[in-house]
Amino acid sequence: MRTHRFMKWTATVLASAFLLAGCSSGQAANEAVDASKLTLDQIVEKAKQEGQVNSVGMPDTWANWVQTWNDLGTKYSLKHTDTDMSSAEELAKFESEKDDATADIGDVGIAFGPLAKQKGLTLPYKTSYWNDIPDWAKDDEGHWLLGYTGTLSIITDKNKVANPPKSWADIKNGTFKVAVGDVMKANQAQFAVLAAAYAFGGDEKNIQPGIDFFAELAKQGRLASNDAGLANLEKGEVEVGFLWDFNALGYRDKIDKNRFEVVIPQEASATSGYATVINKYSKHPHAAMLAREYILSDEGQSNLARGYARPIRSNAKLAVDAKALLLPDEMYKNAQPVKDLKAWEETTKQLPQLWQEQVLIHVK
Repeated sequence: MRTHRFMKWTATVLASAFLLAGCSSGQAANEAVDASKLTLDQIVEKAKQEGQVNSVGMPDTWANWVQTWNDLGTKYSLKHTDTDMSSAEELAKFESEKDDATADIGDVGIAFGPLAKQKGLTLPYKTSYWNDIPDWAKDDEGHWLLGYTGTLSIITDKNKVANPPKSWADIKNGTFKVAVGDVMKANQAQFAVLAAAYAFGGDEKNIQPGIDFFAELAKQGRLASNDAGLANLEKGEVEVGFLWDFNALGYRDKIDKNRFEVVIPQEASATSGYATVINKYSKHPHAAMLAREYILSDEGQSNLARGYARPIRSNAKLAVDAKALLLPDEMYKNAQPVKDLKAWEETTKQLPQLWQEQVLIHVK
């Protein structure tokens, strides 16, 4: 499920998943828990007493969570269970169960962090790594914070394209076909349009430069009808495609590391990510805090990197094997996060119609 829901926070999902006015009228089980008054040693001791942590949307197979859960078991004797679900489902679970909570911590698309706080579902905890986290990637009070990011990348099958593109200009001037995916529905594909907009002077409020870029490819007969999924790449049905960097690197290594080139486009790209949220009603709040603490540690960030997810802490001392799996830092110098989430939410409402009327109409 996680592979289909990276940062799915379009207005349709948000509107249908929750009624923003609905918060619990009762007192949360953890109203008295104040992490700011606890030392890390006290949190560790209380977590050990609780003895377990139950997550949602953090399965073993996504972002190498399995190694983090194993480490927490080995180091702190915490037992762990996970229920895989989407961001919307995670918050719905927190809200519906309330004091009968079965979940302690979840991993949600960045736009669901503010929503969780707005609905009063979160227990704030800043962690000892607070100052290492960029302002855009955290709530001021610690209700949510990113553990890792994804940035739109270009993947090229070198068996199909002799000179792999490294920039938007290279793509514009090329002759190969480009697979962007389903912009009508897929969040990853929509971010490709946003990244193109950034490259040609637009932003989340002005997506037109991105639309124009792909419309021109369509007019040239260079917009592929498929996406750069694992099966299509393996079968050689994609020449050049757009993917989140962690997807592209994972697919590359799974198929043939030497066959594919993965780069972040030089002029600009778009970055987003996933945030941990601690359930205000958690039965194991200190274990959840400890889990967040460990996720932000050098060891936890290395574990995420081993799952091809780019750690949020740029100063994390990653293990050599983990660092080797990531793209060079300098590739990301022109990548930028969404600065106005609300504006982007509004744009994603309009994007399907714009794509249909201005791009797909030219597909040959």
